[in-house]
Amino acid sequence: MESESNTPAEVSATMDCDGNTDTFQKVKSKKSNKRKRDAAEVDMQTEETVAAKRPQFPALSGDLLTGGTVEMRKVPVPSHRYTPLKENWMKIYTPIVEHLQLQVRFNLKSRNVEIRTCKDTKDISALARAADFVKAFVLGFQVEDALALIRLDELFLETFEVTDVKPLKGDHLCRAVGRIAGKGGKTKFTIENVTKTRIVLADTKVHILGSFQNIKMARTAICNLILGSPPSKVYGNIRAVASRAAERF
Repeated sequence: MESESNTPAEVSATMDCDGNTDTFQKVKSKKSNKRKRDAAEVDMQTEETVAAKRPQFPALSGDLLTGGTVEMRKVPVPSHRYTPLKENWMKIYTPIVEHLQLQVRFNLKSRNVEIRTCKDTKDISALARAADFVKAFVLGFQVEDALALIRLDELFLETFEVTDVKPLKGDHLCRAVGRIAGKGGKTKFTIENVTKTRIVLADTKVHILGSFQNIKMARTAICNLILGSPPSKVYGNIRAVASRAAERF
């Protein structure tokens, strides 16, 4: 009587003890397959309910994006950058107007490049990107290098002076700037290639364009040169740091 009341699992277990392992494996595989099917059905039902509850909002226009107000940024242009700005105006104008959907003009009275949003603007961060792009060009970067600020999100500009690192004067200051540039710009180009940045030397000011980590490496190398380290030692240090960073990522 007890054997008649046994469940299929118990029967398979007793048969396994007698030596029949095939029946036990078949019952076990059927149970596992059933669990998988049940789990898949539950996942599908969950995804359907989430998709049904997810709200669908229409795309905002430029007026609604800025709350109905027109935002504007002004970038002052120094006198020595008027001619490069005039020569490269179409290269600056095209990405700002066609890709970022912004309005831009050069105000002759205030000597500022004025950028503002309009009803066609779709990205709320477009105004800041355009302002950074124009600012990078005004600081002395090439248009092709400054365009990376529009295309990529994780690029920044950093500016500091040589005297911020060490209070130098006269010939000592000139030699520090010369160590940064190198003969024919060799040292500066090497730092740019190793750290994947762009560097502009304007008198005693240093402008660096790149990602946060790369700017940090380039800034460290430039500071070491200002403090008097020989270029060969600086080359070795930045190459070691760059190789470690490449292995990490």
